[in-house]
Amino acid sequence: MNMKPINKYIVIKKVDEELRSGSGLILSQEDASNFRYAKAEVVKVGTNVDVIAEGDTIYYDKSSGHTMLIENEPYTIILERDIVVVI
Repeated sequence: MNMKPINKYIVIKKVDEELRSGSGLILSQEDASNFRYAKAEVVKVGTNVDVIAEGDTIYYDKSSGHTMLIENEPYTIILERDIVVVI
């Protein structure tokens, strides 16, 4: 894929994950939507991104960014500051 985000922008692909409670119960999609953060994989990093690398798995503030279609695939574009954890 030939795309190049600029500055502090990062292109990510959302990861579907099965969320469980502390006792092991699988949470419904409605319950999972109440969480503020979502999991994603970094596809491309911007020209001025310092710490994040392509292929990193992250948690980001899902209320930030925007989704767009690139080559008929949905990708989310966020800023580096919206990432809270790198796994």
